[in-house]
Amino acid sequence: MVLWGRGLTELEISHLATGGDEGVISMFNKILVAVEDSEMGQYVFTEALALAKATNARLMLLYVLCSYEQQYLNPLTAAAYPSFYSEATNAYTKRWEELKEEGINFLQSLSNQAQAAGVTVEFTQRVGEPGPMICEGSQSWEADLIVMGRRGLRGIKEFLLGSVSNYVLHHATCSVLALQGRIPGNAFTVREKQETKV
Repeated sequence: MVLWGRGLTELEISHLATGGDEGVISMFNKILVAVEDSEMGQYVFTEALALAKATNARLMLLYVLCSYEQQYLNPLTAAAYPSFYSEATNAYTKRWEELKEEGINFLQSLSNQAQAAGVTVEFTQRVGEPGPMICEGSQSWEADLIVMGRRGLRGIKEFLLGSVSNYVLHHATCSVLALQGRIPGNAFTVREKQETKV
């Protein structure tokens, strides 16, 4: 099952929770959530948390550190400036350790939110290409569903940078819910509806 999303309505979550048929207890028991420390990452987490609450599913939060993403240091910098090799290597190693620690702190924060909402949660951090890491993580944890965001890359950007969501959609061994993000004029998300009820 492949699902493209822009946020889940209460009816959609109910449909997913029951598999669309009355009497079916839950379609998803284990949901892997590919998160990143961004507004989109928070949105993906919030939607996955709402789905986990509705289906009484367990969550696995996965954060992937990728060395060639913009915010990370490039190990090739040291090769370009051989006289600064040891300094560059030390700086790279230090920054990489900081990024690992930041990732774990981020995952712990999300984990605390899920626990406070009454959802069973685990987390892991991996290093590598996001697409394969998400697929491997979901397979090793035996996830029923992957929830992730999509950047909406098109054309040359998608060709050059690749599309993590496209990779996962084609290689995952379970269902995938790829959330586009908020599109103006769309229905409220579940979280927004819950907040307006308060």
